[in-house]
Amino acid sequence: MAPVVDFDEVSTAGLEASPVAEALAGLRANEARYFRNKYGHVFTVDTVEPGSAAQQAVDWVHRILQQERGLVIASRPLEATAFQVENIRMAYVFYENGLSVNVMYTVDDGGKRAVGFKLSDGMEVPAELGTFKFARQRSKLAGTIRGSYFIVKNDY
Repeated sequence: MAPVVDFDEVSTAGLEASPVAEALAGLRANEARYFRNKYGHVFTVDTVEPGSAAQQAVDWVHRILQQERGLVIASRPLEATAFQVENIRMAYVFYENGLSVNVMYTVDDGGKRAVGFKLSDGMEVPAELGTFKFARQRSKLAGTIRGSYFIVKNDY
């Protein structure tokens, strides 16, 4: 089995280019722990790929951001993953500046669909997200995470 995104020994592998690499790695580990505990899904090196190798996931997230809110993320995607658990299609993109964007898209009509933003500890709010209000959350893995979201209204 491929190495997992460990949430006991947090690794910055794949995220070294970020100025907040340790906090971003903690954020990635925090998300990996959530999905393992809630759905039994394991983030592995095979499923969380360099952004350039996961272009389909990155493109899907960027298309939703652009079409729903006219948002274009200026930072470079370092890693991304897309998967489905139960009836929920998920995608994560981890950016060089420390931002994590996730899309939760219930496949069934009328289900929950949203885009979430999480800012790594130590990063500034990117200009393109300046209109969003961010709530704070403490994480043993990631320090202080600031998060926000919006509801997806269209079909993707």
